[in-house]
Amino acid sequence: MKAIATGDATVLCGGTDLTPQTDSGARRYAATLMNIRRVEGLNAILDVGDSIRIGTLTTVAEIRCNPTIRGTAPILADAAEHFASDQIRNAASIGGNLCNASPAGDMSIPLLVLDAAVELSSWDAGAICTRVVPLDAFFLAPGRVVKKPTELLTAVVFSKPAPDFVGHFRKSGPRPALEISTVSIGIGGNFSKGIFRNVRVAMGAVAPTPLRARGVEAALEGQRLDSEAIRAAVTAVGVDVKPINDVRASAWYRNHLARVFTEEVLNHVLGN
Repeated sequence: MKAIATGDATVLCGGTDLTPQTDSGARRYAATLMNIRRVEGLNAILDVGDSIRIGTLTTVAEIRCNPTIRGTAPILADAAEHFASDQIRNAASIGGNLCNASPAGDMSIPLLVLDAAVELSSWDAGAICTRVVPLDAFFLAPGRVVKKPTELLTAVVFSKPAPDFVGHFRKSGPRPALEISTVSIGIGGNFSKGIFRNVRVAMGAVAPTPLRARGVEAALEGQRLDSEAIRAAVTAVGVDVKPINDVRASAWYRNHLARVFTEEVLNHVLGN
């Protein structure tokens, strides 16, 4: 822990992002390479009353199959289902996926919809100090988060959704599997008697960081979910997203997909 306490360590868990980045020269290891995969107590999924706590070492495969997640937050299990391949899901950790801070990171989208937060722990004067940061405030830029070099992301926490919560995840890439998202979207909220409340909309690969689409949320909040509300939400997408052109897609195409996926997911909620 001394290397982490001084900020002079590269933390390794699954290595599904770190290894290819260092092999390509995009990143360099610090003086100490610390593998935390076997650290006891950091890989549990716990039901703690009104909330769920997911340890940082929990793999995407474990999230995908966990009955607690599937029962309380199926949107998270659904995103895990669409994450890469079985081999990568078995190695990739939730903490590593979030700290990689890719704009196209799949697991950040459902967690933003669930209004999750992360626990950041550090060693100070012989004691462990922990602060909680809303996931919405965690991402700063591609590859950059608010976590300090002396901190370790130890868990992801979120409140259990209400019984009338409905949430759906959608992503697209050139191939069905093993593909970074061209665009991803998650929409969730309390849906009762045709009215959508506490709406949260998250999008990936349409801005420098995974984002909450506040304009889309405002267009839907407290509204009867009908064709008019869906049209207003689709229009609001253009204000929220700021995509770029890159090797995977043009900005125009990403903008188009974000609108199409918003309409598709909202119609799915309506049908649900």
